[in-house]
Amino acid sequence: MGRAFEFRKERKFKRWAKMAIQFTRLGKEIVMAVKDGGPDPDTNSRLRTVIQNSKAVNMPKDRVDAAIKRASNKDESNYEELVYEGYAPHGVPVLVETATDNTNRTVANVRSYFTKTGGSLGKTGSLDFIFSRKSIFRFEPADHDLEELEFELIDAGLEELYIETDENGHDIAVAQTAFEDFGKMQKALEEKGIEVKSAKLERIAQSHTKVTEEQAADVMKLIDKLEEDDDVQAVYHNMEE
Repeated sequence: MGRAFEFRKERKFKRWAKMAIQFTRLGKEIVMAVKDGGPDPDTNSRLRTVIQNSKAVNMPKDRVDAAIKRASNKDESNYEELVYEGYAPHGVPVLVETATDNTNRTVANVRSYFTKTGGSLGKTGSLDFIFSRKSIFRFEPADHDLEELEFELIDAGLEELYIETDENGHDIAVAQTAFEDFGKMQKALEEKGIEVKSAKLERIAQSHTKVTEEQAADVMKLIDKLEEDDDVQAVYHNMEE
């Protein structure tokens, strides 16, 4: 079958692995949302958002329903959300968001990844001057006049409205607000009938570190190890593209 077949197979396996990780992370977010505000998405905006994000990555509905049912069980344990900060090789700041039912395991694993790749784990809050937490909403731009929409969303806390390219090469509109304006923007978009593809709290780098291709490869070894860990929800860095 040749190299072309092997290449396609490898890409397919990588895509499946990525989907499995996404589904696991979303499953945890569903549990935390249900524990926080109940199993009804109509009255639980956090759960409604996670379900929305699940649809964006084609998470099967039966898995979403199963996670909600499991989380509704009083015996089901909740997850603790913890943030770890440190420096990868070559002084690149890295921030790690986790959700765990065993904090000792999580901190030991995260510290090990940093140490084994030549980095170091720092104190919580040490990277506050580099990463700002923002509310990020993504939606299809085709059906909207973005210039007009930009003015209409200012009262909802809009900071920026721009177009980016997704992993499939398609244009996607991005509305960015401050962390505390998440609910206000979510409500404004719902009232305008805008179908949001994903709504997340993300860490945006305010400054960037220049690295060579070889140095970037060293940093990615750490990031790959972190992203493969079941307790890790998101990893952020400030390497300049």
